[in-house]
Amino acid sequence: HVQLVESGGASVQAGRSLRPSCKITGDPYSSNCRAWFRQAPGKEREGVAATYIGGGSTYYADSVKGRFTISHDDAKNTLYLQMSRLKPEDTAMYYCAAEWALDGVCYITGRLSYGYWGQGTQVTV
Repeated sequence: HVQLVESGGASVQAGRSLRPSCKITGDPYSSNCRAWFRQAPGKEREGVAATYIGGGSTYYADSVKGRFTISHDDAKNTLYLQMSRLKPEDTAMYYCAAEWALDGVCYITGRLSYGYWGQGTQVTV
């Protein structure tokens, strides 16, 4: 049984940084893609960033490129999202997700359906 637990969300001023984390427990071989999604009130959920555990490839939404960095600590089985130069439009509930991608590509645009989800952590800018 895989569990994902996010933490580290907060209310911050625009321009500041934040680094939420996601602790993943259970079968470590159940997923090779780890990702962050977000959902703002009244908006659809959108992919923010993803990383392929096997090779370290990373993927980002255009809206966060250059400002956010996704990373994974294999020893701690913990996913991070370093968020810099935060903007009011980054305000959302942030969710971490995990899935196994047969082709090793961690899509965040809907082509890969993530089956494991955390409960979310709120980021307010």
